[in-house]
Amino acid sequence: MILLDPDLDPDPASPSKAMKPVSAHTRSSPAPAKSSPLRTPSVRTLARFLTQAQAAVKLRGQVTVLLTTDARLRSLNRRFRGKNKATDVLSFPTDPASPVGARIVGDLAISVPTARRQAAAQGNSLSTEIRILILHGLLHLAGYDHEADSGRMARRERLLRARLRLPLGLIERAAAPKART
Repeated sequence: MILLDPDLDPDPASPSKAMKPVSAHTRSSPAPAKSSPLRTPSVRTLARFLTQAQAAVKLRGQVTVLLTTDARLRSLNRRFRGKNKATDVLSFPTDPASPVGARIVGDLAISVPTARRQAAAQGNSLSTEIRILILHGLLHLAGYDHEADSGRMARRERLLRARLRLPLGLIERAAAPKART
């Protein structure tokens, strides 16, 4: 299930926010707006991908993905991880021993503004970047931990990204040498 935070601006560069004046020499009806590569993808599109990615990761049960703001991610990161900063994705696995553990896998929270910045930096669409974050979060829900598993999660993520036709993932980006300026 995909949830959109009501505080989230789906397209901060939307033409409706910066309307240009219309002269008498222009058409009476404006041209249809082109979909921006950094516009938040539809819930339907992301829900289809979530189902596909869950099957690839072999996670059965409900996963809820909250698309939200940097402020919300910062608050969640501070509350649950003790880190007072925004991040791109957080995962909240359900205890498998709990009564709902068999039906509910867990939750993911994704910062759309952070994903938008990362997408621009990587040359990805926002839709692609959110898919990368969903896959990364699902692997965490499946028990993988790239900070402590000697590359096991990175190998699994690389294999699944190829299967799901996704570009370079988060772990590989972090491991790539930084360009000198």
